[in-house]
Amino acid sequence: MNIDMIEAAAKRLEGHARKTPLLSSPFLDDIAGRRVFVKPECLQHTGSFKFRGGWSALSALDPETRARGVIAFSSGNHAQGVAYAAAQHGAPAVIVMPSDAPKLKIENTRALGAEVVLYDRATEDRDALGATLAAERGLTLIKPFDEPQVIAGQGTAGLEIADQAAGHGITKAEVLIPCGGGGLTSGVALALEKHAPDMVARPCEPVGFDDVKRSIASGHIERNPRLTGSICDAIITPQPGDMTFPIMQRLCGNGIAVSDEDCLRAMALAFLRLKIVIEPGGAAALAAVLFHGDEIETDTVIAIASGGNVDPAMFIKALQDFA
Repeated sequence: MNIDMIEAAAKRLEGHARKTPLLSSPFLDDIAGRRVFVKPECLQHTGSFKFRGGWSALSALDPETRARGVIAFSSGNHAQGVAYAAAQHGAPAVIVMPSDAPKLKIENTRALGAEVVLYDRATEDRDALGATLAAERGLTLIKPFDEPQVIAGQGTAGLEIADQAAGHGITKAEVLIPCGGGGLTSGVALALEKHAPDMVARPCEPVGFDDVKRSIASGHIERNPRLTGSICDAIITPQPGDMTFPIMQRLCGNGIAVSDEDCLRAMALAFLRLKIVIEPGGAAALAAVLFHGDEIETDTVIAIASGGNVDPAMFIKALQDFA
């Protein structure tokens, strides 16, 4: 996995992925006590950055392999990204999703033409289930984060950040990233290493599910003791990826853990001040910069809003409680 793969993925994504902007608000700057820029990947196709990795992986397959179909496992955002990329390539897709995933994500994945297979994330092993289905049907497995072409696609967001930041005269900043298995975080970190070396990527996770934070601190992969219990479903994974962790360990700053309440409050502020809709997990980085400023050193922070696929009831709760 290297920067050349990210730059090649950017060429394949040209004309297919949206180049999401950097947004800012003086109201958010006041709360954070520093300059804050938000990159709204919630505006990306299928409502999250995951389309980048999905398209990168599908477009890198040879035509015969792609025609046989692909399989992915995801709580929803990777599911939709792969489903849409597969549909655009005319390839069949099977998506393995947890039964407690937001209803909207399950319905959207089916609407994009994919076959959805549900599983119990507390008692069943999604990796084993996905591998079995792939073998039985001759499908190519596209992992949600521990896959080179997926990491390459996600890293294209980092290329955009480096270019956009330069346009704002920003050379030094911390780039805060909602982090599950680390595909987005490691890809962005690799992109920044070459194109914005004075910027540091930092993973942001829910309290109690901060396996990446703990892994970076200990120097080896740490597992989460449980896989349910946070509204930030999009960024809950058992542990960092075998491929993503070494990259994050080498390039990332310390992780930041945020509460569910922090994320709900950040969702409300993003809607009020930036006019964007973010899901709880996608709001983790913005929550970190707004409410954990004592853990941040730079005067400028870029926070990725990684996804916006939130159930209406959850979004209403954020607005009712904090708007």
